[in-house]
Amino acid sequence: MHQIGRRHRVSMVAPSKVPQETDVVVIGSGIGGLCCAALLAKYGDDVTVCESHVYPGGAAHSFERDGYMFDSGPSLWAGMSQPSINPLRQVLDAVGEEDSIEWCSYDGWSLYTPEGTWRFTVGPGNFEPTLRKYGGEQAVKEWRALLKKMEPIIKVASGIPPMALRADPFAVLTVLPYLPSLLGAGRYANKLTGPFTNIMKGTVSNPFLYNFLDYLAFALSGLPANETIGAAVAVTLSDMTRPGRALDYPKGGGGAVVDALVRGIEKHDGRVLLGAHVDEVLVEGGRAVGVRLKNGKTIKARKAVVTNASVWDTAKLLNPDVVPPELFSRADRTPTTDSFMHLHLGIRADGLPKDFDIHHSVVFDWDVGIAAPANMVIVSIPTVLDPSLAPEGHHVVHAYTAGNEPYELWADLKPTSPEYRQLKEERGDILWRAVERFIPDIKRRAKVAMVGTPKTHERYLRRDRGTYGPVLRAGEQTLPGAGTPIPRLLCCGDSVFPGIGVPAVAASGCIAAHSLVGVGQHYQMLQRVLKRGERTAEMDVTEYEPAAAAKATTPVGAK
Repeated sequence: MHQIGRRHRVSMVAPSKVPQETDVVVIGSGIGGLCCAALLAKYGDDVTVCESHVYPGGAAHSFERDGYMFDSGPSLWAGMSQPSINPLRQVLDAVGEEDSIEWCSYDGWSLYTPEGTWRFTVGPGNFEPTLRKYGGEQAVKEWRALLKKMEPIIKVASGIPPMALRADPFAVLTVLPYLPSLLGAGRYANKLTGPFTNIMKGTVSNPFLYNFLDYLAFALSGLPANETIGAAVAVTLSDMTRPGRALDYPKGGGGAVVDALVRGIEKHDGRVLLGAHVDEVLVEGGRAVGVRLKNGKTIKARKAVVTNASVWDTAKLLNPDVVPPELFSRADRTPTTDSFMHLHLGIRADGLPKDFDIHHSVVFDWDVGIAAPANMVIVSIPTVLDPSLAPEGHHVVHAYTAGNEPYELWADLKPTSPEYRQLKEERGDILWRAVERFIPDIKRRAKVAMVGTPKTHERYLRRDRGTYGPVLRAGEQTLPGAGTPIPRLLCCGDSVFPGIGVPAVAASGCIAAHSLVGVGQHYQMLQRVLKRGERTAEMDVTEYEPAAAAKATTPVGAK
C-alpha cells in the first residue's frame, strides 16, 4: 500500500482530555500559534493549543485525499535546511526539532508572462541572461545597481533578529546587543518601513525589471511593490542572489513542518487539542483569564491567553460589554486583502518531463496590474521533489490565486446552491488555464480535482471573509504589536507585526512567547539559538560582483 510521508498524528479532543487549567491558552494552531506554544513549552510553561479544525497548522495544514497529500498553504520555504535568520528555523532549533525534517533543495522556478516562458534561478548573476533577453543591457545595469543599493539596507534589516524582540519594556535589554543596527535603522527608515518602491526609486525604470519586482512583492505579501514593506522584499532578494543559496521544500509536505512544531509542544508536556473551537475569550476584572469552548468546556489560563486568530476573528471572541472598545475599533479600521481560489489536483505523471520545476508562476497581463483579480496564478508540484506525496506514477498539483479573489462575488451564495457551484466552475477556470500553460492535457490527466473558494477559506480556516490578511500599506499604516488593551491577552499571526508570510508569522509567535517569560530565560535562549547559526545570522552580506554572471553554471531559460 502507498505510504504518504511521515505524519505525527494528533488526536481529536475528547471532553475528558480538556484541562480545566493551564498556564497559557493559545487560540489557533497556525504557524504563529504553534511557534509561540512550542517556545513557551520549552521554557517550562504548561501550554494548551485549541484548534477548531481537524488538522493542525491553520493555513499551513496538509490534508489527504485518495492517496494524495495536499498542502493547503505555503509552497515557498527558504532558509530552512540550515541555521539561518528565518524565525521559523530558529524556533525549530530552539525546541530541538531542526533535524526531524528532511529538506529537499532546488534552485528556482518557471515563469509564464506576456514576454514568454523563462526561469528565475537563485544565486549571483543567474538572473542576468533573462534580464538581458527581455529588458536589454539597461535592465542588467539597473539590477546590479539595485543590489548594490540594497547592501547597507540589508545589513540593518537583518541586524536585529526577531528572536530578540518582545512586547514589553524589557525589550530594550534583549535588543541592546544589536544597538548599532538599531541606530543605523534611522538612516534607512524610509526604505525599511516604506514601500519597496522607495528603494527602487531613481534606480529601476526598465519595464521588465519593474514588473518582475512588482510580481515578487505581490507573491510575498499579496500587495504590489508600492505597498509592500521594503525590508521584506530587500531581504528576500538579497538572500536569493547570494552565493550558495537554495530554496527548500520539506519532505512529507508542509504538514511535516507543522508536525515538528506539534512535537516540540508535546515533548515538553504541552498539548494541541483538535476540534476544540473557542467560542469566547473569558475576561474577568478587565483581564483575560481563559477561554470557553463551543462544547461548553472552559479552560482557565494562569498566565495568559494568546490568540493566533486574525484581528477580525479575535474581535468575534470578545464580549463587547466587558472589553475596551479599542479592540473592536482596531478590527474595524483594518482593511482586508481579497481571498483565494484554489485548485488541488491528483494527476497521472506519465509522459511529463522529468525535470519539471516544483513551482510555476503565470502572469496573464502586466498592464492591468499585478494585483488585478485572477491575473496571477501560482502553481506548485511538490511531487517533483517528494514522490511519496502521491501514488506511484502520479503528481500532486496545487494552483491558486493569492489575495486577489474578491469575496463580494461569493458573499451571498450558499455553498449548496446551484449558483455557488456555477460560480465555482467559472472562477476556477483560470486556474485550469494557468496549469495548461505547461501541462496542456491536465484535465485528461486529473484523477482527483478539488476547487476551493473564499467560502472554503472562511469555513475551514476561520478567516473573516476568507481573507489573505490585513491591507496595511507600507509607509502609510503600521501593524500593531503583540500586546492588546486587555492585560494577559496577546496576539500573534499575520494581523500583527511583522505581518503576512511564514517568517513573519513565526516571528510574531516568538514575540508573543518572549513577552511572557523572564528576560534571563529569553536571553539564554537567544544566545543558544543564534550561536548555532552565528555566521548566517550575522547575514555576512557578500558584495555583488557583476562578474558572477559569467561564472554562473546553472542554465537559465525555460525548462
